[in-house]
Amino acid sequence: MQRLPMLPSEATAAPRSALGRWLQSNPSQEAHGHHTFAWHRVLWLTGVDYFSTLAYQAGIALLAAGALAPTATLVLVVVTLFGALPIYREVAGRSFGGEGSISMLERLIPGWPGKLFVLSLMGFAATDFVITMTLSAADAAEHAVHNPALHGFLGDHQLGITLALLAMLAVVFLRGFREAVGVAMWLAVPYLGLNLVVIGRGALELWNHPELVAGWRAQLPLDPTALILASVLGFPKLALGLSGFETGVTVMPLITGDATDPAQGPPPGRIRATRHLLLTAAAVMSFFLLSSSFVTTCLIAPELYQSGGEASGRALAWMAHHYLGPGFGSVYDIATILILWFAGSSAMAALLSLIPRYLPRFGMAPAWTAHPRPLILVIFAITVLVTVAFDANVEAQGGAYATGVLALILSGSVAVTLANWSEGNTAKAVYFGAVSAVFAFTFVDNVIERPDGIIISSMFIAAILVLSGVSRWFRATEFRVQEGVFADEESAELWPELVGKKVNLVPLKSAGRAYDQRKRSLQKHYKVSGHIAWVHVELGNDRSRFDTTISVRVRRRGPDYLVEVENAVAVANTLAWLSELIDPVALFLGLTRGNVMTQALKFLLWGEGETGILVYQILIRYWQWTPEDDVRPRIFLMSE
Repeated sequence: MQRLPMLPSEATAAPRSALGRWLQSNPSQEAHGHHTFAWHRVLWLTGVDYFSTLAYQAGIALLAAGALAPTATLVLVVVTLFGALPIYREVAGRSFGGEGSISMLERLIPGWPGKLFVLSLMGFAATDFVITMTLSAADAAEHAVHNPALHGFLGDHQLGITLALLAMLAVVFLRGFREAVGVAMWLAVPYLGLNLVVIGRGALELWNHPELVAGWRAQLPLDPTALILASVLGFPKLALGLSGFETGVTVMPLITGDATDPAQGPPPGRIRATRHLLLTAAAVMSFFLLSSSFVTTCLIAPELYQSGGEASGRALAWMAHHYLGPGFGSVYDIATILILWFAGSSAMAALLSLIPRYLPRFGMAPAWTAHPRPLILVIFAITVLVTVAFDANVEAQGGAYATGVLALILSGSVAVTLANWSEGNTAKAVYFGAVSAVFAFTFVDNVIERPDGIIISSMFIAAILVLSGVSRWFRATEFRVQEGVFADEESAELWPELVGKKVNLVPLKSAGRAYDQRKRSLQKHYKVSGHIAWVHVELGNDRSRFDTTISVRVRRRGPDYLVEVENAVAVANTLAWLSELIDPVALFLGLTRGNVMTQALKFLLWGEGETGILVYQILIRYWQWTPEDDVRPRIFLMSE
């Protein structure tokens, strides 16, 4: 299939200033899309997000459930292994390019409803990943200021330290981050090893003092039904322990598949390896969640883990200092600070992948968001605002974090349910429907219990929707043609006969119009010399798309030509693009004389509207930044 030539765009135009060139340059040749690794190495890249929650999960469980923390954590583990894990195994099989569950819903819900739904999910995703960065940095700062060896140097400046960690993260990404997989492994493996030592020391303490376990059991409800019910009701407050699954499928392009995996279509080897990664991560985290929750509940007194207590937000770190001494405790704190800081890098990488994948393609973000450096600066500014708003408080950000995590998992479960239902897998659809109900309950309970989370997510969603609308408005006069292809060989052969001041371009509303009558009318009222190329643009089904690949068919009509375009997203933009390619002698455009506001709305939403004026505006915008190396075509605006 032969392609039409492509015109330069503002997005690809070379910047004029040194600052512009620096901002548009790629700071890194990261592994994404260049190198792949065995799944057990990529596991740790997911792990810095997932496993780092151990730093605060035990403390959050104690605050939320008290003596019921271990049983509520058991419910969390069951939901992880039989809910979240099966969901993302399905997502890995259907979204193997690393797009995640959001892309599944985009495919399942076409048109504007799908776009609005995706934008709403982007708000929740932004909440999840931004709060991952701010909460992790805040918790790293909390571990730093509570460390006896560091407290004398750092004091109580948790907010300042958090902002400094976020600034360091931004600088690293601005310079380029090439060794993410290797660094993640060197941070996550020692961190899990240190946690294993702390938990083992706690288990030894319980072995030597069984009365501590008996004291914990005495606080539990005697009725098993009441115990189960209370644990289930307490589980939503522990939802932070589910974070990391969306990252697990985001890193799929980094995973080495089989040599026999096809270049196009589902790669069975990579999908299988990703599922191994997800299962291993879930199994490892389940063990640490259960064991850490059990030992901290039995060994830490309530006054210590309450807000302001010595173990508040750092239950395992307190145990490391208390039972293994200040030396080991300091080593544990340093490992915790490093993995929490690196968890922010995982979230930053996810945002740098997610935003350019959707918003610019929807026309709902400026073209510069496709470049990493400007986007890094914007994300850093947002994290600073969020950190200052929360005063770097870990517990205060927990609700927003849980809301973002649960919204993404709920969207994944719904996407998997709909996909299986549409494929006729009724049993699996029913199962995942039940899982969706569990996550829906958890999401609603979290929103009721901690409404600040949904308020913050709503602010992110509102900001994305407003900025997306403004961006779509400003970018509406771009050409909006991703690529042009000839419908057949005949069209490709006739095309050179049109290009270069050889024809007059006349758009038609209908390809079946009487050409001769229209031509006589033009010759009567205008000085038309030469051949005419009649152009009819047929809009595609999904006009919510910002750009598309169009098909161009060229046929002779006596001494003139008929150009038929299919699958366009906007009539005016496509006509302007064709005009620049053909470079006609003159361009004759009709005016409808309709209501201006109505026509503008039809143009923005459906690609129609006052075509004549819009073509003129689009061409003027294009001519303003392109060199005038030829005579521009004459433009005639005619009343219909």
